[in-house]
Amino acid sequence: MTDHTQTPIADFRRDMLAPRDAVSANFRAYELTRSELAERRSIDNSFETDAQLQAAVHLAREVLQPVRDAFGAFTPNSVFRSQALERVLKDRPASWISTSQHTLGGACDIEIPGVATLELARWVVKHLGDFDQVICECYDPRKGPNSGWVHISLKPPGVGANRRVELSYIRDPGSGRMIYVPGLRASVA
Repeated sequence: MTDHTQTPIADFRRDMLAPRDAVSANFRAYELTRSELAERRSIDNSFETDAQLQAAVHLAREVLQPVRDAFGAFTPNSVFRSQALERVLKDRPASWISTSQHTLGGACDIEIPGVATLELARWVVKHLGDFDQVICECYDPRKGPNSGWVHISLKPPGVGANRRVELSYIRDPGSGRMIYVPGLRASVA
């Protein structure tokens, strides 16, 4: 295990990193590509480019680490997702190309046991130095405080300004379909 917590983002290369190497105070390299679905389906979810790795390490340091510092240990549900994993996750054909920030290494989905998903999303907006998107996804307080998850994205250095967009992905009461709406809120009946 090598400590890369002080390695500049631009110096990260795929060939230098072992799975248990530290990329921030409390996160290891393997946590950035870990996926239960990929494991179950034998999908390679490795970084394909150094840029994806660098974006994910930046996200670990600027998003995941501050959340862990505030709330304690947790494992992200998802950080990097390969195109192959995205296709399986979203039930798309082999020719489909995802535009998700997960495929660039610049997004994570998290939940913290015992912290309401909406509360976590609001904490992120208030306390993180920067973010591109914070989306409170599928949170329904009737299903318990940990229903859903928080999607957080952050553009890597040099890629442009973060938009600081706040959204919720909730069930539309009229149609019953899942929709994106501005602001952070829970699904309602």
